[in-house]
Amino acid sequence: MPTVRRLVFGAPKDVKDPDAFHKLSLIALLAWVGLGADGLSSSAYGPDESFRTLGEHTGLAFFLALATGATVFIISYGYTRIIEHFPTGGGGYVVASRLLGGKVGVISGAALLVDYVLTITLSIASGADAVFSFLPPAFLAWKVPTVVVGLSLLTIMNIRGVKESVTSLVPVFFVFLITHALLLLVTIGGHLADIGRTTHEVHASLQHTHSALGMTGLLALFVRAYSMGGGTYTGIEAVSNGVAMMREPRVQTAKRTMMLMAVSLAVTAGGILLCYLLVQAHPVPGKTMNAVLLEQVAGGWQIGGVPIGKGFVIVTLISEGALLFVAAQAGFLDGPRVMANMATDSWFPHRFAALSDRLSMRNGILIMSAAAFGALAYTNGDVSKLVVMYSINVFLTFSLSNLAMSVFWIRHRKEHADWARHLPAHLLGLALCVLILGITIFEKFSEGGWLTLVITTLLIVLCLFIRRHYRSVVAALRQLDIDLPSPREVEDAMSLPSEPTSTPEIFEAGPITGLEEHHSRLDPDPQKPVAILLVGGYSGLGRHALTSLLRMFPGHFEGVVFLSVAVVDSESFKGPDQLAALEARTREHLLRYERYAHTLGLRASSALSVGTEVAVEGEKVAVALVGRYPRALFVAGQLIFEHDTMWNRALHNETAFMVQKRLQHKGIPMIVVPVCIDLEAGRTVMPERARAA
Repeated sequence: MPTVRRLVFGAPKDVKDPDAFHKLSLIALLAWVGLGADGLSSSAYGPDESFRTLGEHTGLAFFLALATGATVFIISYGYTRIIEHFPTGGGGYVVASRLLGGKVGVISGAALLVDYVLTITLSIASGADAVFSFLPPAFLAWKVPTVVVGLSLLTIMNIRGVKESVTSLVPVFFVFLITHALLLLVTIGGHLADIGRTTHEVHASLQHTHSALGMTGLLALFVRAYSMGGGTYTGIEAVSNGVAMMREPRVQTAKRTMMLMAVSLAVTAGGILLCYLLVQAHPVPGKTMNAVLLEQVAGGWQIGGVPIGKGFVIVTLISEGALLFVAAQAGFLDGPRVMANMATDSWFPHRFAALSDRLSMRNGILIMSAAAFGALAYTNGDVSKLVVMYSINVFLTFSLSNLAMSVFWIRHRKEHADWARHLPAHLLGLALCVLILGITIFEKFSEGGWLTLVITTLLIVLCLFIRRHYRSVVAALRQLDIDLPSPREVEDAMSLPSEPTSTPEIFEAGPITGLEEHHSRLDPDPQKPVAILLVGGYSGLGRHALTSLLRMFPGHFEGVVFLSVAVVDSESFKGPDQLAALEARTREHLLRYERYAHTLGLRASSALSVGTEVAVEGEKVAVALVGRYPRALFVAGQLIFEHDTMWNRALHNETAFMVQKRLQHKGIPMIVVPVCIDLEAGRTVMPERARAA
């Protein structure tokens, strides 16, 4: 079983590998593939929906093409400014949270999560539509199973790690670029000689539309078609949200990625709309508009009498379907990162900020995958429904992001001399996004729009309950500090050294050998009973666990070793500097625990390990420490809730019990000192007896 697991999910990665960040980060080209593909692939369904809305009034497609390209650049420009001001990434959630407040931020974050779930489902379903456009109608029964297989493959690839999943998709991306560039060049270039006739046809179409609908009706139709094509712009957010996974210098890499994505999307989406107009394409049942365009332009191509047109059509549609498969990757890259940011702010369960031993956000990836399967089951892969649900949340986030940046430039105009140059772009972007959002909700409310709003609202409510729970726990734990404050005055009176009496060791993830012995006057004697206490940050919980242990075994322990695991999560795994800062903070907390033990008359030292999972790292270090302290007893404090519910278990890891179970299998004794929390009373209760191993 372990061999199969490693074959499927890949080998564990070392967080302390100096090349870890380099191996998992993305250069601009790979970021363009992994994140920009979400935007570029929307040219498969955005222009399609927009052109179909025009009906017989196709002359407006020329102006739609111009408006589409301009909108791409306006929104991209706004997100480029966001990248500059928020270089650690986070996109719309971080922008709204920092500039408009946490409650607005959670709205943007919830909308983004639903958006990325639908990115996955819509991209794979639309890709299947592209492929099945050239297959016989009888094959349509296999569309949903094909989507299921594609979704499963993407889930496994992402659990293996970020860069590995992106690099494998590079060939697909460039086949799409080459085939679609050739399509646009041949179609537009072939009509340059007929520009006069084309101009006359467009003019005649506009006159017909004006006479049939009037100027008000013409403008209303144009705005409606423009809004229904909102899916074209949906992938722009992905780049700003994924800055943290970019290669250094991240901001410059992200800005180059944004430029590549904006230019490719504007040219492709606008060009496709223009091509629909030039060849006078009309919808055909069972086919995408791009498939219709390809068959009209390239279906009859021949070289030396050999028909190659059909082959080109098939290759192009396969590349389109494959790129949409790549675009689903953006949901797996950015969705878990949004979850991690929200988990750091306690809007989501804290476990969603954790990294797996593959250094991927496995919990978030699995949730995104499960939700995407749910969306697929509900819509049965219907792209028209998915586009509506998708666009609403995208433009809700776009609107909040542009509003936040507009507020920023207005508030800080005295600090930024160029504020007047940036503010108009954000205000214009805000107006366009609100327009598209409002019309999409109004037009498509009964066709899936209502469900998106309901799901997003429920997710926001869930986040509010989660945040309230964590705040209640924090308030209850503060009582521990009140009951047993840190005796700083005693520490100062003892004139303890400013550095640890023994340097905390970093036990590596592999086999641990050659441990350094401590010979300080204040180190525990290895031949006497020693308590090895697992602690986190310096807090009342750790101090209470120590004093409770001393009450349970009066006069038994000669000293204590404080053991802490510096947990590398998505927040700290952004570069070597963050990892070094994490280690430094952990060492400082351990030093304070040592000083506290000295005030109680105990000899003390400490050790730390760095990893992604406390239980795994704790087990490794425990084996080494038992070799040094053969009479050691391992101890850990664990939060226990007065009312044990599934809700509490979902929001809190029982880390101490997980470590205890692992050590039991090794024959190492350990006890857990429970700290009972009564959230209704807002207090903690320390039991007189600990739960023994």
